[in-house]
Amino acid sequence: MFGLWAHYSQTFLLVLMPATSLMFALPIFLVPLHWARLFGWEIPQHTHLALYFGRCLGAFILILEALMLRAALTGEDLQLVFEQLAAFALLMIGIHLYGAIRRIQPLSETLETGFYAGMLVLAPAVLAACCNTLNGKLSTTL
Repeated sequence: MFGLWAHYSQTFLLVLMPATSLMFALPIFLVPLHWARLFGWEIPQHTHLALYFGRCLGAFILILEALMLRAALTGEDLQLVFEQLAAFALLMIGIHLYGAIRRIQPLSETLETGFYAGMLVLAPAVLAACCNTLNGKLSTTL
């Protein structure tokens, strides 16, 4: 399964990066409360902390997006980017399952768990591990 579609790793990132930038990173960074309303969250009366955390999260996502774009365009650090995607997806699945079990999040967030599960499955399949070379020989180790 690892590297099954490694040939498409850069294309995968070129599709994923703009989609997640437009759907998550930019809205959470620029207008976090508007994004939250669209996804069904109840907005608290005092919003300063929510705005602060939203923008911090958005900034972090934008950093990951920039790393994906660089890897997609240059082929540089592809393995690292896919490892980060897999780790991020795993943690997000845990966060979203916790929220679903406790019933403390809107349905849209629970459904989002499927997106992260898909990313967790696809990241290793598209992992560019086969692109690493050691003394001119292909290496498939992670």
